[in-house]
Amino acid sequence: MAKRVGTAIALAAVLTVSGCSVFGGSGAESALDEFLATWQENELDEAAALTDAPDTARAALRGTQKALGAGSLSAEPGEVTETAGGESADGRYSLAWTLGDGRTWRYDAQAELRSTDDGWKVHFAPTVVHPDLGAQQSLSLVTDTPAPAPVLDRDGAALLKTDTVIGVMLDRKAAGDRLDEVAGTLAGAVSQFDDRITARSILDGVRDTEDGQGYLVVSLRSADYQSVKPRIYELPGVTFTSRKRLLSAERGLGDKILPMIRNHVSERVAGEDGWRVVVNDSAGAEVRELHAVEAEPASAVRTALSLPVQQAAERALQKVDGPAAIVAVRPSNGDLLAIAQNDAADQQGAIALTGRYPPGSTLKMATAAAALDVGETRPDATVACPATTTIGHRRIPNEDRFDLGRVPLHTAFAESCNTTFSQLSARLPADALTNAARSLGIGADFVVPGITTVTGSVPESDDRVQRAENGIGQGTTLASPFGMALAAATVDAGEMPTPGLIRGDRTKASKTGEPLSGDVLRPLRRMMREVVTDGTARALRELPGVLGKTGTAQYGDGSNSHGWFAGYGDDGTLDDVAFATLLTGAGSSKPAVDVTRDFLSGLR
Repeated sequence: MAKRVGTAIALAAVLTVSGCSVFGGSGAESALDEFLATWQENELDEAAALTDAPDTARAALRGTQKALGAGSLSAEPGEVTETAGGESADGRYSLAWTLGDGRTWRYDAQAELRSTDDGWKVHFAPTVVHPDLGAQQSLSLVTDTPAPAPVLDRDGAALLKTDTVIGVMLDRKAAGDRLDEVAGTLAGAVSQFDDRITARSILDGVRDTEDGQGYLVVSLRSADYQSVKPRIYELPGVTFTSRKRLLSAERGLGDKILPMIRNHVSERVAGEDGWRVVVNDSAGAEVRELHAVEAEPASAVRTALSLPVQQAAERALQKVDGPAAIVAVRPSNGDLLAIAQNDAADQQGAIALTGRYPPGSTLKMATAAAALDVGETRPDATVACPATTTIGHRRIPNEDRFDLGRVPLHTAFAESCNTTFSQLSARLPADALTNAARSLGIGADFVVPGITTVTGSVPESDDRVQRAENGIGQGTTLASPFGMALAAATVDAGEMPTPGLIRGDRTKASKTGEPLSGDVLRPLRRMMREVVTDGTARALRELPGVLGKTGTAQYGDGSNSHGWFAGYGDDGTLDDVAFATLLTGAGSSKPAVDVTRDFLSGLR
C-alpha cells in the first residue's frame, strides 16, 4: 500500500525567485524542491543535473525557456506520494510562467522521482514540463495580433482599413543567368503602380544588396498583387512576404493627410494582442493548443473628414501640373472636411496645412473688415480705382492695369482693385489690419491633434507704404490654404470656429482675435457674394449660393504669381462648407477659380 508523506511547511509556500527553500521530510520531497528551485531561478544546468537524464533535460528546459521567452517562472511544490517499497514517488507541483506584457500561464504538473545510487532524482520526461507534452514535441508561444481598427470619415465611410501588403523580393543569386529577363518582366508588371520602377532600377537595387538578402522591388496591395500574380509568381529568384497594414481605402486617397492620421491613432487602433501556448511536433507543426487568450480588436476611430468632400477636392486637383491644394472646413464647428494636395505639392510637404504664401487679394477680406470696423469707409462709399496709385515710394498697379474710375467700395472689392485697397490700408492704424486678420483666424495658433498647422501672419506696421502692400496681401503677409479656409469659415459663421480633425481629441487655440461685429460681417458677406455674381469669380456664377474672394499674389522677383480663391457656400449641398484653393505659380487667380468650380461641382 502507498505511503503518503506530508509536505514540509516550507514546501507549501511558493518558491521565490531567490531560490530560498527549506529542505525537510523525505529525500523525494527534497529532490523535487531543489529541482523546482533551480529551474525557476533559470539555473538550467543545475536543474538538469538533478534529473536522471541530464542532457535530455537540459535541452528540453533550455528549449522551453527560449520558446516561451519567459521573463520568470514560479514553482509551487505540492504533495509527494511515495510508492510501496520507497523506490519511487509521485511529486505534484504548480508552475506559473510570466511571459511579458502582463501575460501569465499557470497549470499543474507532476513528475516521477526515483531513488538511485546518487540519491533521489527527477525522472525526466516531457511531461515534467507540461502534462500534455509528448516525445519529440515542444512548446511555443504564439501571438495573435488583431487587425487594426478602421479609421472612418464623419459619416462612417472607411478612410483607412486593413489590407494585406505583399512585398515582392528578388534574389540575384537565385535568379541566376535569367536576372536581366526577370528584372524586365517584373518592371513590366509592377511599374503601373510606381512609374519609378524600371528594369534598370531593379538591377541597380539588386546589385547593391548584400549576398543572401532579397531586394524589395515593390510593396503591393492585395488586389494589385492578385492582378499581376500570374505574370510574376513563377519567376526564378522572386519571393514574397506578407503583412497586415492599415491602408487608405483606395489607392492614392489622402496621400498626405491619411498617413498623418494613421501615425497619430496607431496605438488607438491597434487593439490588444491575443496569445496562445501550443504544442508543436518535431517538424514545427502545431499539434494542440494548451492555453489561449483571445485578441481584443480596437474600436474604429472616427474623424471629421468627409470622404466625398476629400474625393471631390482630389479630383479637382488631378489635372493641375504645379503644386496645388484645397482645404475645406465646416464653419459651424471647425471640422476639417478635406485636406487635399496633388502629387507636385506632396513633394514639397504638407503645403495645405503649413505652406506660407502671400495671400494676395484674398486678404482684402481682412482689409475691408478693418476699414469698416474703424469707420474708414462704408460699403456704398465712392472710392477711386485708378490703374495705378503711388504711396510713398511704392507704385501699386491693378492687375493688367485696369481702371474703373470712381466706383462704390463693394464694386472695387468685387473687381479686386489693388489701388483702392492699398490706399485704404495705408490710412488704417498700425494694428488694424493685424487685428482684423486675427479675428478671421490668420495669425491664430492651433494645436490640432494629428497634424501641424500654420494659419499665417499679418504683422503690424508703422510704415504706411508697408501697410499699403500688406493690405493687398503682399508685403510681409503670409497665409496657408488652411488659414484662408478658416478665414472664409469665420465670415460665414460670424465667429472663428476651432478646427478639429479626430473625434474625441480637443484642439488648443491661442492668439485668437475678437469676433467681428455684425455691422462688419453683413456687408463683407454681400461683397464676397458680388465677387461671384459680378466680379473676378464670375466663372462660379452658375453655382448658386457661393461667396468668396480671389487672389493673385506675386512672389520672388514679381514675374510670377500664385492663384487663390477662398470662400464658402450658403445654399443647398454647399451649405456649411468653407474652403480655400491655392495653385502655386499659376500666374493669376483664374486657374484657382476653375479648380474651385470643379471641386464644388463635384460636391453637387
